Amino acid sequence: MRTYDNPVIPGFHPDPSVCRVGDDYYLVCSSFEYFPGVPLFHSRDLVHWRQIGNVLDRPGQLDLPDDVPASAGIYAPTIRHHDGLFHVITTSAGAGGTFLVTAERPEGPWSDPVWIDLPGIDPDLAWDEDGSCWVAMAGVSVARIDPRTGRVLEGPLPMWSGTGLRDPEAPHLYRIGDWWYLLLAEGGTALGHGVSVARARSPRGPWEPAPGNPLLSHRGTGQPIQCTGHGDLVQAADGSWWMVLLGTRPRGWFPEYHVLGRETFLVPVEWVDGWPRTGPVQERHPAPAAWAPVAQSPARDDFSGPELAPHWISPRRRPEGCWSLTERPGWLTLTATGDSLDRPGHTFVGRRQQHHDCRAAASLEPGAARAGLSVRLDEAHHYDLEVSGGSAAVIARIGPLRQSVAAHPVPAGPVTLAVEIRATRDPGTQHGPDTLVFSVATAEGTVRLAELDGRYLSTEVAAGFTGRVIGMYVTEGRAAFDWFEYAPATP
Repeated sequence: MRTYDNPVIPGFHPDPSVCRVGDDYYLVCSSFEYFPGVPLFHSRDLVHWRQIGNVLDRPGQLDLPDDVPASAGIYAPTIRHHDGLFHVITTSAGAGGTFLVTAERPEGPWSDPVWIDLPGIDPDLAWDEDGSCWVAMAGVSVARIDPRTGRVLEGPLPMWSGTGLRDPEAPHLYRIGDWWYLLLAEGGTALGHGVSVARARSPRGPWEPAPGNPLLSHRGTGQPIQCTGHGDLVQAADGSWWMVLLGTRPRGWFPEYHVLGRETFLVPVEWVDGWPRTGPVQERHPAPAAWAPVAQSPARDDFSGPELAPHWISPRRRPEGCWSLTERPGWLTLTATGDSLDRPGHTFVGRRQQHHDCRAAASLEPGAARAGLSVRLDEAHHYDLEVSGGSAAVIARIGPLRQSVAAHPVPAGPVTLAVEIRATRDPGTQHGPDTLVFSVATAEGTVRLAELDGRYLSTEVAAGFTGRVIGMYVTEGRAAFDWFEYAPATP
């Protein structure tokens, strides 16, 4: 029997939403304080996903000022296809509210935002038979809108708000047969997370909860995947049903720590007596009928293209003047916009950590700059391997504390900076989730500078909704990077 491995999109890719157009599937995720926003993925089998762009890829669509804190910004988008257009609706928390963008092709270009005056987060889109457009919001409420103008035409009206657990959110509406179904997350997005469902004859209700709620939850279990919830349903071309949802993979000793953020998982769904039903989310499931092996994306970026690949992200914004691929062809040149990674406004270009065991490295020609390689959770939680003034140093920022924990002289010219991350295998002796090993390589050889406990770059310590991002930065002057590579490591 063919099987697939979960998560289907590893690393910090939370709050997934999916739609199918013919034989093609498209999926979006939350991006929070990072730019560009709302990563967009394509698949032909629901298992193998390739990022084809970002929905919010220009400042006119996404403008996050420095006072937007970490884990604010873009929350829980929903993607739908209707009447020849792709629609993505989302909320910019702390920077404008709820808005809708559209595109004829998923690759874009996507429109400028159409703002919608509705309170709450986690907006959803659905259309009824007469073409009316409905938006459901966390809380839970529903309103009828004009998607062209954003004008609210009816409501908001109260809906079913779950089984009584905290934080009813992530509503998704579906017209299936003669019923409208409401999929809802509740219990909070941590260990109490779950998915419940209700149905009605109209989006206006009244709503009948499923007798077997919750539809899915790992709360109180010993499953290796935790925090399961925030699901979205999709019917495959062969008629089968599936749910994409978020979950975490904690590691280490009690209470365990998750460092990759909330990831995207896939689980099969059956219909029994008019209700969806699913079992636990496993690390391995029987594969969808359309499953087929695909080639893996290259792990190395030589910066030879005209634009940065879509997986590269930066906190809040990426001004044109802070990066260039043309100033020195074949190199990524970064120019400092702030003097510290401890405050917003700095120059940083990174990618999500997607594996518990992995290695990332970059070739840096620092010149007179202060630049390096950073593993980042937010401004108050990051480990940096920094080159400045002929020396390479490992700097740990943990909450209010900042300390240089190791340093070693390096010669002038290109230097390779690397971090190797190893997951904890025996939580009885090594209590954190993983260890980060920083090293520097020059023509004179490789020097291992420091080993740091990974728990301080975890959600359980730092709080928030994101995961680790590994990338290149400059905080003084201008520096050039010849290449960056990321690859999973053998456990």
